[in-house]
Amino acid sequence: MTSFSDLGLSQKVLSAVEDAGYTTPTPIQEGAIPLALAHRDLLGIAQTGTGKTASFVLPMLTMLEKGRARARMPRTLILEPTRELAAQVEENFTKYGKYHKLNIALLIGGVSFDEQDRKLERGADVLIATPGRLLDHFERGKLLLTGVDIVVIDEADRMLDMGFIPDVERIAKLIPFTRQTLFFSATMPKEIQTLADRFLQNPEEIKVAPPSTTAKNVTQRLVSAPSKDYEKRAVLRDLIRQQTDLTNAIIFCNRKRDVSELFRSLERHEFSVGALHGDMDQRSRMTMLHNFRNDKIDLLVASDVAARGLDIPAVSHVFNFDVPIHAEDYVHRIGRTGRAGRNGASFTLVTRREKKYVDAIEKLIDMKIEWQGDEVSETTEASSGTKDTAKPRSRKPRSEKPAPDNAGEEKAAAPTPEIANSGAKDTANNDNRRNSRRKDRRDDGPTPVGFGDDIPAFMMIGSKQ
Repeated sequence: MTSFSDLGLSQKVLSAVEDAGYTTPTPIQEGAIPLALAHRDLLGIAQTGTGKTASFVLPMLTMLEKGRARARMPRTLILEPTRELAAQVEENFTKYGKYHKLNIALLIGGVSFDEQDRKLERGADVLIATPGRLLDHFERGKLLLTGVDIVVIDEADRMLDMGFIPDVERIAKLIPFTRQTLFFSATMPKEIQTLADRFLQNPEEIKVAPPSTTAKNVTQRLVSAPSKDYEKRAVLRDLIRQQTDLTNAIIFCNRKRDVSELFRSLERHEFSVGALHGDMDQRSRMTMLHNFRNDKIDLLVASDVAARGLDIPAVSHVFNFDVPIHAEDYVHRIGRTGRAGRNGASFTLVTRREKKYVDAIEKLIDMKIEWQGDEVSETTEASSGTKDTAKPRSRKPRSEKPAPDNAGEEKAAAPTPEIANSGAKDTANNDNRRNSRRKDRRDDGPTPVGFGDDIPAFMMIGSKQ
C-alpha cells in the first residue's frame, strides 16, 4: 500500500500530514502528487470528496521551500470560483504548511482592499483568489503576475457555470507562458475539455472515477412532494424527523429567495438551522460555515454556493428541497455527504413539474434512483403525507352572494344598515389582525410577495401629515 512518504514530498510536509492524522493518500493524490513534483502540467478529474485540494497543496508546499517571494509578485496562483472554496484552500495551506514560513494572500470579495494590499506588498508565496477580485487588484496596479511559476485552476466546471471563463482566460494571458498549470474538475463536459486544451501543455491526465458518477457509499432516495411550497415544506419537516441517524444536514434550494423562506420556516418550527447563499456578506457566510462545522447548528439551508468542494467531513445527510435544474449539480450536492469513506444519505423532493429533471439526472449518472414511497407521475399531483397546516381558503368571486345561514341556527334581529356596516368593518378588521398574527407564528400558507421594507418613494407621497 502506498504511503505519503513514497510520493516524493519533503519532510516538513510529511510531518504536517502525519500531524493531521493522514497516512494513506487517496487515488487522486497518489496519481497527481508525483506528476506535480515533476513539474508536469496536469488534468485531474475526480468526483467531489476525493481529496483534490491536498493533491495540489502538498506538492506546491514542497516546491515552495526553495525561493522567496517579492513584493506584489506572487510565486504561485490558485483560482477558485467561490469565496468559501478560496478560504478553504487557505486553511489547507495553513494546516499542511505549519512547518513552513510562507506568506499566503487571500483575495476575495467582501474583505477590505487595504488589508489585502498589505499582504501583497509583503510578497506572497501563495496567492489564492477568485477571478474578479484578482483582476480588481491587477487593474489598481497592486499586483504583477509575471513571477507566477505554478497556477492552479480548481473546480473548472464550476468556473464555467458561473461565467468566469473570460476572466480566467484574461488572467492566463498575464502569467508567463512557461508556467506549470494544474487543472482540476469534478466533471468533464466538452467545454471544459476545450478549455483544458488551451491552458495545458502536453498534460498528464488523472482520472480516479468515471465523470459524473456518485459515491457508492451514499444512499440515494427520491420522495414525491406537492407543488405548493408550504405543503412541500411540511413534507421536508416530516422527512427530517424520520431520520434517526441524522447528525447534521445540508438542505439545497435552487434560488436564494427559497433559501431565506425555508430557513425562516424551519426556524419557526424550532429546528436548529442556519442559511447560506451568495447575497450574504462574507463575514456572515464564514460565521455560518464555522457554526455548522462546529455543530452549533444541525441544518444548513443553502444555495449551490455550498455545493462545490466545501470540506465539511461529517455531514450525514443531504436534502434537495428542489431538484437541481442542471444534472451535474446533483452530483456535487450529494457529494457533500459520504466524504472520506463515510456512509451518507441523500433525499430529493420531487414535484410533478420536476420529474423531467430527475430523468436527466438518472441519464447522467447512468443509474435509477430508488423512490421512497409512491413515485411522482406526469399526470397526477403528489399530496403531502402529513399536513400540520390547513390549505388557504380560495377567494370567492365578487358577484357571488354570501351563503345563507345554516338551518337550525337562531337568527338575531336585523340591525340597522349603519350599525351593520360598522359592525362588519370592525369584525373584518379584527379578523385581519388575528390572521396576520397567526401568519407570523405559523407556516400556514404561501409566503406573500410584496415590497417588504423597500417601499418605492413615489408611494410615500402624501402619506405624511
